[in-house]
Amino acid sequence: MDLLESTLTSQGYKKIKCRVTRTNHLLIDASINGVKGKFILDTGASSTCVGLECIPLFGLDTQKSATLAAGAGGTGMETQVSMKNSLRIGRWKSNDFPVVIFDMSHVNAALTEHRAKAVNGIIGADVLLAGHAIIDYYNHCFYLR
Repeated sequence: MDLLESTLTSQGYKKIKCRVTRTNHLLIDASINGVKGKFILDTGASSTCVGLECIPLFGLDTQKSATLAAGAGGTGMETQVSMKNSLRIGRWKSNDFPVVIFDMSHVNAALTEHRAKAVNGIIGADVLLAGHAIIDYYNHCFYLR
């Protein structure tokens, strides 16, 4: 165990492994409401998001949102929100987590165009802030507390 890992785990952090995709994104496994999915870890995304097609997969109760999504490849995209979801990433868990839902087809089209696999969603800064995240790019992992 290296110094960073031992220091962080002694402070209550949980280590989460990730993989680097062909597009140099960090890919992680996470569960929403007990259902596993593939997610990009995105420090530039303000909220954790899933695609519209994932509403039934993750059993999301949705409501319209006045907020419009913007990101690489699109602006002014209509969103929905689902409140009070359980989110598990490795051994880290939150039982009252909101998820933003929008059309992620442009994200997955860009990934597959570069021969990377499509994802269910994006883990955003809301999780990283809530979990006091520390990202270790060199060792392809991050830590949440």
